[in-house]
Amino acid sequence: MPHPGMGGHDREPDSRGNPETTTAENNDDARNKTSWKMTYLPLALAALSAGVAIASYSHASDHSTEIPAQAQFIDQKAFNVLPSVLPPSEFNFTNIFVPPGYDLAALKEKPFHVYDDEFYDVIGPNPTLTLIAQSDTDPVFHEATVWYPPTNEVFFVQSAGAEGTGTGLNKSAIIQKISLAEAEAVSSQRNATGQVKVHIVDSNPIVLNPNGAVNYKDNILFAAEGQGADKPSELIIMNPREPYNTTVLLNNFFGRQFNSLNDIAIHPRNKDVYFTDPIYGLLQNFRPKEGLPHQVYRYNDKTGAVTVAADGFSQPNGLVFSPSGSYAYIADTGAQAVTWGVNATSPATIYRYDVEDDGTFSNRKAFAYINTGVPDGVHVDTKGRLYAGCGDGVHVYNPAGTLIGKIFLGGASANFNFAGDGGMVICAETYLFYAKIAVTSGAYTGF
Repeated sequence: MPHPGMGGHDREPDSRGNPETTTAENNDDARNKTSWKMTYLPLALAALSAGVAIASYSHASDHSTEIPAQAQFIDQKAFNVLPSVLPPSEFNFTNIFVPPGYDLAALKEKPFHVYDDEFYDVIGPNPTLTLIAQSDTDPVFHEATVWYPPTNEVFFVQSAGAEGTGTGLNKSAIIQKISLAEAEAVSSQRNATGQVKVHIVDSNPIVLNPNGAVNYKDNILFAAEGQGADKPSELIIMNPREPYNTTVLLNNFFGRQFNSLNDIAIHPRNKDVYFTDPIYGLLQNFRPKEGLPHQVYRYNDKTGAVTVAADGFSQPNGLVFSPSGSYAYIADTGAQAVTWGVNATSPATIYRYDVEDDGTFSNRKAFAYINTGVPDGVHVDTKGRLYAGCGDGVHVYNPAGTLIGKIFLGGASANFNFAGDGGMVICAETYLFYAKIAVTSGAYTGF
């Protein structure tokens, strides 16, 4: 997918690494009044650039639980009843909700938002969030975030079809990487821009408009969206070391082009490759009209069999399995149609399936509906908690589908991933963050 927000964060960071906020947002007096405030902030919800309204009801909070320095408790009962509720034309999934007693600056100052005590187990006693890179070109830090342990590097990609970069039909989005050791070395800082080098990876032959990625047999497997009508969407294996040589693994369904391959997951038991196929290449004007339903596929690389694993989606997007492989989680981002507009009544939903012993899916259920933006990249920790890149940052859900916390960025994260011991690299369009928390990836990596 493009990015789950509209243009990303476009303000310069302050001394703490946070995007600069307006005078009204920093007005302490405003926090002591019960009031309705509207400001406009660019938020990235797919690949659009549009103004996003920030709504805030303000009054003093009396919550006094001692929590880590960069964390804060969000009292959900404080906004069960509001003094006024705007109509959908003025406030919907494209907006960031600022809870009572807060302003936007306060939410970003302490970015680990605790909605449930279980989130303390996720963040640990001293979570940190560090801005490690920034770009004026939107969006550079977008998708396909994957940690490659043998070289201790984290790979990610630029957005395809973004106006700011001119990618899509005229040129391909690029692959990039950073050293995890460099990110770890600055994790005690709030703003460490310039101290972590971002390297361009020149794949050969080029991975055209990469989007999703996973570790795969000591390589990285990319979902490439393709380019135009003659360059199909493909699954491509890339050597993570120079010369970054590539091999096409799959490029058709019985002679028919895929739409715009988006995300990939390897099942931990059968090791088959599952992948999603929405139409974001079409919606971003670099792929032709679709020739297949918007589906999830399964590929057996031993036999070459390609089968449909699930259908009935508007735009199937992020995909991940639970640590045991018993469940599959699939994000549907149908509410975001990029250049074709938005539809607040379409899915911004994560669905969960049971995975049978033979690898087929059953018992679809709505696992979580996202309160800000749409759910793009999804990942799990070792306890089976699910993490989703959304319109205001990373949302964290327990296995029952309860929102237990957020890593709040004040703008969108299309994707992110666990890296190393308690690390998380978060792509946020024009910003790249590194978080230190208390959990690690629960997804199958092959290592």
